[in-house]
Amino acid sequence: MASPSRRLQTKPVITCFKSVLLIYTFIFWITGVILLATCRASAWMLKLYAMFLTLIFLVELVAAIVGFVFRHEIKNSFKNNYGKALKQYNATGDYRSDAVDKIQTTLHCCGVTGYRDWKDTNYYSEKGFPKSCCKLEGCSPQRDADKVNNEGCFIKVMTVIESEMGVVAGISFGVACFQLIGIFLAYCLSRAITNNQYEIV
Repeated sequence: MASPSRRLQTKPVITCFKSVLLIYTFIFWITGVILLATCRASAWMLKLYAMFLTLIFLVELVAAIVGFVFRHEIKNSFKNNYGKALKQYNATGDYRSDAVDKIQTTLHCCGVTGYRDWKDTNYYSEKGFPKSCCKLEGCSPQRDADKVNNEGCFIKVMTVIESEMGVVAGISFGVACFQLIGIFLAYCLSRAITNNQYEIV
């Protein structure tokens, strides 16, 4: 079971994902209800709706497969980009530096694979470690390795992502099921209309 601090760190991500999912599901069902209400006697419109849902489902399926197949490339890309962000780090507040600080502060880590990664940067040559590497809040680590977190951020970020993959996969499966149900019902209704088995109220 994840520690309370880990759950607090990942809660905003999961909450955001759930919000997006709820909005998506709401739009999906409202669109379906409006379409069925306005075109309930039109078999071709229902087939068009089923084809539209099928297209969305296939795009999501392809995206999921590509993400799974190229997951190692995605990890390597993140690692390389994070390393570049360290090389270009400065304290003036550009978005890359802010992202590095946010990750290091939230996950209590330092560098890509460890705190030694900072020793190859211009920032370290001028000022030492950034404050976001500190073990304790408000410290001034400069070049004192004892005051900074030892673990690298790459492993911690991957651990957080992998620990939440079950939740993401479950929610995605639920959305896919709703889409398949919508496709099936639209197809059945269009068949019923075609066979003159649907009575308009």
